Amino acid sequence: MFTVEQIKAAHSKVTSGADFPVYIKDIKALGVTHYEAYVTDGHIDYHGANNHTAKVPAKYEPLVIAETANEAQFKSDLKAHQQGKTNYPTFCEDSAKSGIEKWVVCMNEMTCTYYDKAGNEILVEQIPQ
Repeated sequence: MFTVEQIKAAHSKVTSGADFPVYIKDIKALGVTHYEAYVTDGHIDYHGANNHTAKVPAKYEPLVIAETANEAQFKSDLKAHQQGKTNYPTFCEDSAKSGIEKWVVCMNEMTCTYYDKAGNEILVEQIPQ
């Protein structure tokens, strides 16, 4: 089973959203089936077979998540991040301001789904392979 250290090693190669597809391939090869990334403090729960979970602790001081999602602003911020125009901390701050609480990445379906505080799907993206 994968470890937090292996996940961190794969993540260390990511400098912007443009590197995301390679990161997903790397952690999928480790055995990650899906993960949940929480915008509030940056903690991430990675899941694998047989209920295996590796928890990466909080990465930054808590952010306030907007009560109402601003889908248009979030899509604009996401596009900028995917083009390498923002770093991860900035993307998390932008996501919080746009009301995004977390995203869930599913390796089998190669999707990344963004959710607001109420648990509503705001956007589902296919991850390039």
